[in-house]
Amino acid sequence: MAALVPSPAPAQAARTGHNALPHRIASGVKFNSAAIAIKQIASDRKLHLHCRKAALSDLPSSPSSSLEFALPRSSQVKPNALVLEAQARVCTGPTQTRPLDEDKAFEVLRTILQSARGEISDVVCGAQLGAFFAAMTIRANSFPSKTQWSDGETKAMKHFWPFLLQVLPADVLFIADPESTLMEGLNSGGDVFTGRGSAEMRLVGALREVLHGSHLGFEEVVGLLRDILPLDQNGDGSNNVSEALIAAFLIGQRMNGETDRELKAYCLAFDDEIGQLPIADVASLTHYGEPYDGNTRFFRSTLFAAAVRASYGEACLLHGVESMPPKMGVTEERMLKSMGAFTGLHPIAAAKMIEDETVGFAYVSQREARPALYSLLHVREHIKKRPPLATTEKVQQFVKATGREAMVAGFYHEGYRDPLLMLMRRRGASAGLVVKGEEGGLSLTMKEPVTGASVKGFPLNYCAGFRPSISMETDTDGFTRQMFTLEMKPMEYGFQSSPTPRVDRSVEKNVQLGLAALRGEKGPAYDRIVFNAAVVDHLLGCEGASDLMACIERAKEAVDSGRALERLMNYVRISCLWAGEGM
Repeated sequence: MAALVPSPAPAQAARTGHNALPHRIASGVKFNSAAIAIKQIASDRKLHLHCRKAALSDLPSSPSSSLEFALPRSSQVKPNALVLEAQARVCTGPTQTRPLDEDKAFEVLRTILQSARGEISDVVCGAQLGAFFAAMTIRANSFPSKTQWSDGETKAMKHFWPFLLQVLPADVLFIADPESTLMEGLNSGGDVFTGRGSAEMRLVGALREVLHGSHLGFEEVVGLLRDILPLDQNGDGSNNVSEALIAAFLIGQRMNGETDRELKAYCLAFDDEIGQLPIADVASLTHYGEPYDGNTRFFRSTLFAAAVRASYGEACLLHGVESMPPKMGVTEERMLKSMGAFTGLHPIAAAKMIEDETVGFAYVSQREARPALYSLLHVREHIKKRPPLATTEKVQQFVKATGREAMVAGFYHEGYRDPLLMLMRRRGASAGLVVKGEEGGLSLTMKEPVTGASVKGFPLNYCAGFRPSISMETDTDGFTRQMFTLEMKPMEYGFQSSPTPRVDRSVEKNVQLGLAALRGEKGPAYDRIVFNAAVVDHLLGCEGASDLMACIERAKEAVDSGRALERLMNYVRISCLWAGEGM
């Protein structure tokens, strides 16, 4: 660990000429109780202060061992619930942020101080500290006045900063005070902090831009991600990069609103991580990008819709993880695992499953295909809010096809519609579709909207995308595409309005509903599976799918005949055979 407060050479003296941050603590403040507290702490370390303002030379010397200020890794502890709640309020965008009131700000900073002193068992790890203080710094530097520091946050920081300065490690101090301007007379060393090793040094340099609300280039983000990932989970290997810095970077980029260049970097950085992509010899392949954190309330239909489409020749590839923050909900991996399937397929095995005429679809876990990105799982649990990866991982391509490729992804926030479609085009997809389904996923609702109800952003069942067309002008990548936006209304196609079945985090209930529907049991789950399969066929411009009513009848026949269920059961059985092959 770098020194708590580095001792700079004359040329590295604290920067001057920079304006104090909008809600940073004003200069000239007299610290009565704070100075007494600092003196008490310093006394324990045989350090004596002779004035109210602590000069650089008054502060503790570098720790003799990096372990003196070591924080637990995110994989070793659960997030501190109180601080996590605060992160949900402040680790978000310039219009969504909800500043903490005075009582909450004091409570959060007191908890952080007690954790750093080792006084509580519910510790705040480096990743949580990095995310929280990055949010505070970015808000102060670049957010509009309404979402900058509240008076209560300013008062709390004024009270606690002198104490935190004594116990927080150098990387966290840098994130909280990158220019050493937080409080006059108390130098955090943030302006001269460099990190340990080349990877951290590069990360620190990038953070100096991010913490001021600035953006990075494609090559810079790609190089940085490849430098710092995969994470060393135990913290004792050669790639022991500070989780506080990584968390600050991830949440900082999200709070600043990622540019297309930054999103492309996250999306493409590890395409060659495990070698060249396998190629499935199929005429058509649809890549499904559900949110990796799953559903917590409503029935998730995509796995079952994929089995339906596979039964009439529309091959599908699903991908995700078993469990992902922040929702930790029902995922395809958890459902397949509960059904007895092997969920550790290598992409090569997945390509073979897609080619298998008795199966026609496959699932690939991020754990197997992108271990570098998967290594961030625990850090993501501690930063609370979704990082840029939550968008880009939905547009991954773990297998290619000899024929036509299409991509489908769920979304919620309207600002991510165009970036997702851009990434699909960048992937070379001939057709792409984004869907605002229930819980931000792909499952279209069958419930008729309430007349006059207020809607935030796009309405449920909103779809946008592109598909092949011979009548449109050629795009920059050589494809001819027809762009479209529409709201799907199932009642216009003969369905009855019905409430979505609730599963409330129950994997077993979601599986039971899906299997019952594939056995032909009519009801809300059956309708959702059929409609979702048919709409994807139609909107992606698949073969024989120009008429949506015909697509619906085809999907119904695939279910009623038992072919869709057979495909799913074949997948469960054959995937286990691949487990014995180590793939």
